[in-house]
This record gives sequence, C-alpha cells and structure tokens, in this order.
Amino acid sequence: MTSGQYDIAIPDLTGQRAVVTGASDGIGLGIAASLARAGAEVIMPVRNTDKGEAAVATIRARYPQAKLSLEALDLSSLASISALGEKLRAGGAPIHLLINNAGVMTPPDLQRTADGFELQFGTNHLGHFALTGHLLPLLAAGRARVTSQTSVAARSGKINWDDLNCERGYDGMRAYRQSKIAFGLFGLELARRSAAAGWAITSNISHPGVAPTSLLAARPELGRAKDTTGVRMIRWLSKRGLLAGTPETAKLPALVAATSTEPGVFYGPQWPGNAGGPPGPQQLWKPLRDSENAARVWEVSQELTGVRFG
Repeated sequence: MTSGQYDIAIPDLTGQRAVVTGASDGIGLGIAASLARAGAEVIMPVRNTDKGEAAVATIRARYPQAKLSLEALDLSSLASISALGEKLRAGGAPIHLLINNAGVMTPPDLQRTADGFELQFGTNHLGHFALTGHLLPLLAAGRARVTSQTSVAARSGKINWDDLNCERGYDGMRAYRQSKIAFGLFGLELARRSAAAGWAITSNISHPGVAPTSLLAARPELGRAKDTTGVRMIRWLSKRGLLAGTPETAKLPALVAATSTEPGVFYGPQWPGNAGGPPGPQQLWKPLRDSENAARVWEVSQELTGVRFG
C-alpha cells in the first residue's frame, strides 16, 4: 500500500484498530483515510459531530469498505477525555495505533480550557497526555505504536516553567511553541518509560512541516474571524511547490511514524528547513533534546491532569 505524492509504504493493517484525533478535517482526515484504506478499523474522536459525519462520508466515498466509527471527544475537557477512555476500556478491544494529531494554534486572545488551563497547552499537550494515559491498558494490550504530532514551532522557544498557564501574560505564538515542545518531549519520554516499565508501546514523534491547513485559517470559535496573513502566504507557496508542503504530503510523516517499529524517532519533511518534501527521520531540534525537561513535563502533566500511567 502506498500513500501520497512520495509513495510511502503502508503495511496491510487489516485487523488493527487505530485512534486518530483531529480526524474531522485537514491532516487528520488524510491520516484516517490512509489508515482505513490500508484496512485498519479507525476510531475518529471528534468535538463537532457534524464535521465528523462529513469526514466519514468523505472517506467512505473514496473507500467504500472503510471501517470507521465516531466518538465524542473534547480535548479541552478532562471530563470528556475520561469519558471516552472509560467507554473504550469498557469495550476491551486492544488499540494498535494512536495518532495524537489534533491541535489549536494561536488564538489572538487568551482562552482557557474547561479545567482552567491555557487553551493551547491544555488541548495540544495536556489533553493528549490524559487521553494516552486513559487508553494505556488498551495500548499495552495492542502493543501499540503511538505517534504524537509536534510542530516546526518547536524548533525554537522554551517551556516557561514559572508560568505554564499564562497567568502573567499571553503571547499566542509563544504559548503555541510551549505546548508543542512539551508534547514532543512527552512522546519521547513515553518511549523511554514504556521500555523501562515493559508496556510494549512504541512511541515516536512527527511534525507535518508547513502546509495550508485549518490551523491558521479563520476560526471564529478561537476569536479569529478571518484567515491569517501566514496561511495566505503558505497557500501561495504550497500551490507553487515552493518550500511548503500540501495537506496530502503533510500527513506522511505521521503515517511513517505510526507504522515504524523503532521507538523514540522524530519524523518530518526532508526539504531544507523541514517545511516540505518527502518524509523521513530527522535530528531532534534543540528544545526536544533535554531528557530532564522531558521527565519534568511528565511529572507536571500527571499533577495537572490527575492521570497517572501504569
């Protein structure tokens, strides 16, 4: 099975169960479609049911035999995450792939989750941390491959340990970088802890490069009434094949990561600058190299979410 402009190999996934967050549009929709095409049963946890149903219809129009199911999930609510975890654990079926893909980016003004966290840190990182923790028994049973999507924004910046929740001031991009650095460190730490504890989970991280997706587009629910200048420029570059990728190519690093058996690897586009191009392994960016920070992210995330692994 191949996928995308660069023809990556996706193995036959018949009989495997995959969970893909953010699968109602953009990169996540492409990832879910590719996994379904390869034979996986794909669970699509969504916040917006209408968008989710439209996504299912889109995939089934291309692949009529696709095995798909929608579940309710709001990653900005620990109660919603817990409810989904409880429901899936009650079903008892192992999970073989988890792709933590959903995210929000740079609301112009400070917003908070249902639990009071800064929206980007709470959704992009803490929400996925909690979801992975709630699903741990099913992931272990499936000897799962877990892929966590970070971002080119994590190339620089740092975690503000003294103000994780933006109580002292808010800068949308700085907060986004922090959420994606923390999330990348989580994915790498999960690989280390799985090996140490014998969870049999293969964890790695990926990033989609730069592509014209909905992240920077108009999002009224985030307080962004119109497309940003950034997304308009990205669309222009993408159409011309200059530096940036496309939604089709942007899904590929996560698919390579999700079907890899080697833990703790970072996958991304291979053109200079890692904004576009064919997918492959790459060197960790400096903010992602600190294993002490990764352990600290893990411990702080357990305290904030109340979710403990193992």
